[in-house]
Amino acid sequence: MNQPVYDKKDQFDKVVSGLLQGETVIAVYDAIGTGTGFIGLTDRRVIIQDNSFAGKRMALTSIPYSKVQSVSFISDKSVFGKWASTSEIAVQAGGRSYEVAFRGNDKAKHCHDVILWKIS
Repeated sequence: MNQPVYDKKDQFDKVVSGLLQGETVIAVYDAIGTGTGFIGLTDRRVIIQDNSFAGKRMALTSIPYSKVQSVSFISDKSVFGKWASTSEIAVQAGGRSYEVAFRGNDKAKHCHDVILWKIS
């Protein structure tokens, strides 16, 4: 079995603390930009931390793979090369789009591929 990958231990621990019985973590990646704190992928769902609420409130949104309608990979390759590039994924579920941005392309590509594999 593959070991989960993650950027920050506290984000990984937050996802692990909310797992359902028998659920396993695939990856937890830190996000850039305002609003989203991280994205977690388990074998059952996508978990997105939204920090955009007033008063230091945040939400953890769980999206079961069965409810995901589509996933997009958006890349903005910088003229400075790989180090300055950013990428995003957009997850469509329940009539809403959840967007998560990352530094580089690897994390967004991995998230995109895992979600696509789970919904196909």
